[in-house]
Amino acid sequence: MDSAVYVDGRIVPPEQATVSVFDRGFLYGDSVYETMRTYGARPFMGQAHLERLRHSAAGIHLQVPWSDDELDGAIGRTVAAARGDSGRDLYLRVVVTRGAGPIGLDPALADRPSLIVIALPYVPLPQGAATQGVAVRIASIRRTSPEALAPSLKTGNYLNNVMALREARAAGAFEALMLNARGELAEATTSNVFLVHGGRVRTPATASGILPGVTRALVLEVLRGAGLPAEEVTLGPDDLASADEVFLTSTLKDVVPVTTVDGRPVGDGRVGAVTARVAELYRDRVRRWIDEGGR
Repeated sequence: MDSAVYVDGRIVPPEQATVSVFDRGFLYGDSVYETMRTYGARPFMGQAHLERLRHSAAGIHLQVPWSDDELDGAIGRTVAAARGDSGRDLYLRVVVTRGAGPIGLDPALADRPSLIVIALPYVPLPQGAATQGVAVRIASIRRTSPEALAPSLKTGNYLNNVMALREARAAGAFEALMLNARGELAEATTSNVFLVHGGRVRTPATASGILPGVTRALVLEVLRGAGLPAEEVTLGPDDLASADEVFLTSTLKDVVPVTTVDGRPVGDGRVGAVTARVAELYRDRVRRWIDEGGR
């Protein structure tokens, strides 16, 4: 088995994994989740992801009845089933739904939360993305307003990001950048975004309506540890247009250079020196995590 799915205590092949059609995650996006990847059998920054899972659940008043040890156990069992003797790295998605019940918006209709862990072979970025960069588009669809649903919560309610990415892909771009309701730069659909101006690295602050990524936090940590200037600030489309370099970060993408925005080159249109340095520092941090046994 090169893939496995844990559904409420039972591990099955993906084609046998099912949830009720009355599950609120399916009906309303009433769920939270985290995406991780493994190095060997260990989920990278697993504790940070579980902490954010609990933060998201608390934000929608969803009780997570499992301890961290129980969540780690479910993840570990699923990873072991999916890896077998292959030794391959995996993509992981950990989902907690509010559960199933009679159809209706009232959360009290749910019976009990459901825990799902999906483990699939990790698929690297397209060849050349890290060395030649990718194209992005500014989407017409805006990031969710904090007055509607806090962007810091990673929930199953993702349709605006889905539509923004569809728009970017239809235009031939790899990713979509999303603005907030005020027209400020927020993030990409599945990534955080960083700009470089005169050697200074800048990324939208949480007040801009972003999901603070685990990889974003780690990149800021390694930058500051290396003595490189890094700021969390309010940024707009003009800052994007004038940037010397742009890059994206995420759990599955690591550090990805952006070389065109809306069809226009970023800087000289090549991967910049600061972005290359950030990617190197990040890789070093990952190697240290692996060497230290996942701490």
